[in-house]
Amino acid sequence: MGRSMYAVRSHAIQPVSCGALARSAAKTVAANDALGVVSGSKIRLERFATHPFPRSQQLAVWRDWYDSVVDIDSRQAPKTGFAAESMTWKLEDCAISHVSTPPVSLDRTRALIRRNPADRWAIILGTRSGTELRCRDATLTVPARVPFVVSLADEHNCTRMQDERIVLFLARNSFRGIAPVLDGACGSPLDTPLGRLLGDYMIALWRRLPDMTEADFSGLGKTIGAMVAAAVAPTADRTAIAKPQIDLSRRERVRQVVQKHLRSPTLEPRNLGRMVGMSRSNLYRLFEDTGGIARHIQHERLLEARAILADPASTQTVSVIAEDLCFADASSFSRAFKREFGYTPREARYAALPGLDVTPKALVPSAGANFGDLLRGF
Repeated sequence: MGRSMYAVRSHAIQPVSCGALARSAAKTVAANDALGVVSGSKIRLERFATHPFPRSQQLAVWRDWYDSVVDIDSRQAPKTGFAAESMTWKLEDCAISHVSTPPVSLDRTRALIRRNPADRWAIILGTRSGTELRCRDATLTVPARVPFVVSLADEHNCTRMQDERIVLFLARNSFRGIAPVLDGACGSPLDTPLGRLLGDYMIALWRRLPDMTEADFSGLGKTIGAMVAAAVAPTADRTAIAKPQIDLSRRERVRQVVQKHLRSPTLEPRNLGRMVGMSRSNLYRLFEDTGGIARHIQHERLLEARAILADPASTQTVSVIAEDLCFADASSFSRAFKREFGYTPREARYAALPGLDVTPKALVPSAGANFGDLLRGF
C-alpha cells in the first residue's frame, strides 16, 4: 500500500458549558478523505488543543483531556490562560506524543492509579527545558534533551518550565521482553551516549511518522523495543540488534547540527564530524545511501530556501537567499533548487503569493473521549 496519513483526529471546537467542556472538545474528528487516510486503520493521529477556548477555560479543558491519567497544575498566572497542544500517534502496540504547554506540574497520584491502572511506561524527552522529577522517594533534575523513564503504575510528579516534550508510551503486554530493564530504569535519567541517542531517535521517529506507509508501521514496535533496550541497558548484542535505529538517531543528531549552522560558510563535511563528535568515515557511511554528507547539507539548505520562498511575508530576493545560505551565486542556487524540486525559486515564490491555506478545515462528530481512553486502546 502507498503512503498514508492513516486516521487523523483533531479535537478543538468552540466553547460550550464549562462542565462538559473537554469531553465535547474530544468528540470531533478531521475529515479523513481530505488527508488520504486508510479507513478503519488502528493507526491514527489524535490532536487536542486549548487554543479555541477562552483563556479562563483553557486549563479546565486541558485537565479534562488528561482526566484519570495525571493531575495538572499550571505554574503561571490564571489570567494568562493555558495555551497547550497535544498530538499523539496511536500505533498498534504503543503511542508517541508531542506536547506543548506553558510551565506545568503533572502528578500521577495513587488515587489516579486506582482509577486508571494503565500498565504503561512513559519515556519522556523534554526538548526545550529540564524536568524536576519526583519518583520512588527520589527527587532529581533531568536536563533538556535527556530522556527518562516513568511507569504509570508508580506515583510520580514532573514539574517543567515552558515545555515541549516527546513521550513514548509502551504497553507492558507488548514489551514484556524488555520489562525488567524498563522497570529498573524508572525514575532515572538516561544521561549516557546511548540514552541521548534514544532522545534523538524519538525526535527522528516523530518527524517520520506522517510519511510512513502501512508497510513501515508493520514491526515498528519491535524496532522501537530494540532501540529502547540498547539505550536503557546496553550490551554488545542489544547494540548490534539496534544498529539501524542507532544510525537513524545519529542522522537526526547530524540534522540538528546542520540546521543550527545552515547559514555558516564553515558548515562543510570536514568540520561537521567534529561538531557532532563523529569520525569522518562514520559520517560518510551514515549518508552514503542518500548521496553523501555534502549532498545532505545542500538538501537542508534548499529546504530552508523553499520555506522562505513559500512565506508570503518574506521580502528577501533570490540573490539574498542564495548568499545567506552560502551558495556561490544566484545562478548556481537556482539550478540546484530546480534540480531538487522541479521548479525554479521564482516559480516557488509566485505560487506562494496568493497565500492559500491548504490545511484541511472540515470537522465531523466522532465518539472520541479523553487521553486515558486513548492509552487503554493499545
